[in-house]
Amino acid sequence: MAKQPMLKFVTVERDMPEKRDATVRKQDFDEIYAEFAKAKAEEQASRCSQCGVPYCQSHCPLHNNIPDWLRLTATGRLQEAYEISQATNTFPEICGRICPQDRLCEGNCVIEQSGHETVTIGAVEKYITDTAWDEGWVKPVVPARERPESVGIIGAGPGGLAAADRLRRAGVQVTVYDRHDRAGGLMTYGIPGFKLEKDVVMRRNDQLEQGGVAFRLNCEVGKDISFAELREAHDAIIIATGVYKSRDLQGPGAGAEGIVKAIDYLTCSNRLSFGDTVAEYDSGELNAGGKKVVVIGGGDTAMDCVRTAIRQGAESVKCLYRRDRANMPGSQRETKNAEEEGVEFVWLSAPKGFSGDPVSGVMVQKMRLGQPDASGRQSPEVIEGADYVEEADLVIKALGFEPEDLPTLWEQPDLEVTRWGTIKAQFTTGATDMDGVYAVGDIVRGASLVVWAIRDGRDCADAILERFGAGAAVAAE
Repeated sequence: MAKQPMLKFVTVERDMPEKRDATVRKQDFDEIYAEFAKAKAEEQASRCSQCGVPYCQSHCPLHNNIPDWLRLTATGRLQEAYEISQATNTFPEICGRICPQDRLCEGNCVIEQSGHETVTIGAVEKYITDTAWDEGWVKPVVPARERPESVGIIGAGPGGLAAADRLRRAGVQVTVYDRHDRAGGLMTYGIPGFKLEKDVVMRRNDQLEQGGVAFRLNCEVGKDISFAELREAHDAIIIATGVYKSRDLQGPGAGAEGIVKAIDYLTCSNRLSFGDTVAEYDSGELNAGGKKVVVIGGGDTAMDCVRTAIRQGAESVKCLYRRDRANMPGSQRETKNAEEEGVEFVWLSAPKGFSGDPVSGVMVQKMRLGQPDASGRQSPEVIEGADYVEEADLVIKALGFEPEDLPTLWEQPDLEVTRWGTIKAQFTTGATDMDGVYAVGDIVRGASLVVWAIRDGRDCADAILERFGAGAAVAAE
């Protein structure tokens, strides 16, 4: 009788890939987790209980066929595992690295609910696709036949690139326009290398380019080319710009030198990892070396900033967040990694103002949690008379992002937006009220996850193929 390859969660304990020691990893920007070895990947995949109703799959925005590729991995059929993984996810190796699995697939694993700890889904997903690259299984897109239709995509982030991949597989002519000099959006310039090494993103960009996707970089719509010109040049347009406008801080001294935006700080650091010369780093403006750094915010962007400051050699790094640990929006895993590397979290604290110019301190109000707000989270309330000053040479604002005013910037008053400034579009297709114009990702949802942008890009591409009379099935060829 054949040995049962799965359901080993009772006898095999959960085991993550080895994490580099904090004293070592904070000296560089390399990823902090090692790769699974083949035997370890098979062992951990074998812990899957092969549920009749797989909650891991239903709670994944892409509805990845997780139990299937775990079983294939456990039985040594790795190339098939990759093909199943790639069928629903354009960038599985990226999602395996940066998805908050603790809130999505792993957080809903049935064996976790029964006290056996979750399957290490993200680590296995990363292993499968990294192996596929190493073995040469990942090939450039080769459409079965070319089609005459043309689609212009504004923004080379995960949503735009996912749509480009799916359209190109169907033979559609695709041009991606982006304001930066490298494609990838926040995957390239927003997420630090210790979470996502940049060669992982660049090889996907190369794969798309080799498959016939045209990139027009250093091209800003509304400045270098008009939106009207793009509509004239293409049969359909996808807006996938993301949201880059930083939420601002108010209060006395908020405009002082030394108070910077998270996106500027992270972009500078990531450019350095490419070997670029960045004047703002050389001048010290966006360099935390030797400074007392205070990061304001509690999301994943704040975690990226504090951990980057540690690696730049900051004297101290503190993170102010107005709620407590249990109510922070960022990943608990990232918070733990930051603490291991020497970051101090100052919970229930909010900035009231700033002293000095250049900045020398943050005036902090201590908070307590009151009644729940409309979202169900407890609202922070000020504790009177508990203010104090936190010393700081560099303050990084990581309060989230808002959409730019695209109708004005692009001179398109008919481009309808919501009261939050996001583009009004159908969630299932991305279609706007403008004929042939679609929108996907954060510019529709507001600041969200890479995996949701991928989902939007793929769904939008399928809708456009239906419009062209191609049918979504063509994209899977």
